[in-house]
Amino acid sequence: MSLRHLPEAKTFPRPQNYQWDAPSDVLTKWADTPMLAASEDETTISILDVIGEDWWTGGGFTAKRMAGALRSIGERDVTVLINSPGGDMFEGIAIYNLLRQHKAKVTIEVLGWAASAASIIAMAGDEIRMGLGTFMMVHNAWGMVVGNRHDMREAAGLFDQFDSAIADIYEARTGQARKDIEDLMDAETFMGPGEAVKHGFADIVDEGIEAIEADAKAENQGLMARRQTEAALARAGFSRNDRSRMMQEMGVGARRDASPTTERDAGVSVADVQRLIETLKN
Repeated sequence: MSLRHLPEAKTFPRPQNYQWDAPSDVLTKWADTPMLAASEDETTISILDVIGEDWWTGGGFTAKRMAGALRSIGERDVTVLINSPGGDMFEGIAIYNLLRQHKAKVTIEVLGWAASAASIIAMAGDEIRMGLGTFMMVHNAWGMVVGNRHDMREAAGLFDQFDSAIADIYEARTGQARKDIEDLMDAETFMGPGEAVKHGFADIVDEGIEAIEADAKAENQGLMARRQTEAALARAGFSRNDRSRMMQEMGVGARRDASPTTERDAGVSVADVQRLIETLKN
């Protein structure tokens, strides 16, 4: 077996006043997809959440979780299932670096979305397979910086470096010309399986890939409703920190990846929150 020789991605210190987020349009589309269950195969790692720790909810997929999963698997082939709207670029790069260092074959299977930071992670695959109806999205570094004009100027320079590091990863994995990669990033490009293969972001369109839907239990419906509520707040222009705070205050900020308890679910109903959002938007 011949593994790809992928370059190590450049890492950066996290700016103190930087806030990560997933693009609101992708977050909305992802939140509307059916809930997926993690695979029970011991050599399969499921990334079915935003990238990065969401310290408001306890959810999110982090480099720490990936490192722990890879330690458990050892030097065996690994399959990584992805359905994520993206999130924290720094965590995405760290996860990419962990996967590229794995000593056995890494197969990436896109079940729904591999967007933003999740697309960076996907590039670590020796083989990238996309199911029918799935999407990959690439764009320039995304986030928010809070500060004065000096902070903003410094941030612009940092974002140039971030974009360059991301383009390095895409260029190395796809074999596309640098200018073509930059054009795709500038255009915030959504690619279906066929187009992703055409541009080198995937290797195979696999009709056999099927998403594992979670049981339609009340807690899963509640979690999906919370995701949709957060997506609606993002679409209305609220930052990640602001919408997480609002959801916590209204009693709907339960963990993304845990079964809700009665205590977590107590408070204002999600339907009431969504109606409030629609009123604010109008």
